[in-house]
Amino acid sequence: VLINPRKVEGLPPGYSDLSGVRLSDGKAVFIEVKTPSGRVRPDQVKFIERMISFGAIAGICRSAEEAVKLVKGV
Repeated sequence: VLINPRKVEGLPPGYSDLSGVRLSDGKAVFIEVKTPSGRVRPDQVKFIERMISFGAIAGICRSAEEAVKLVKGV
């Protein structure tokens, strides 16, 4: 039985720029890439918070170093 069926096209609002799986433990990873002065939209924050609540690794990174730290859990 379908409840509240709706058409789904593409990715949800705020979906991160980069996504993948950390090989060491199979956790999903979502990275929103921003320049040092880039603004984060509310839908991007909401998406990241939601993914974290599901147990994924997710965050906003403004450099490659930040992205590596996020994935490594530093």
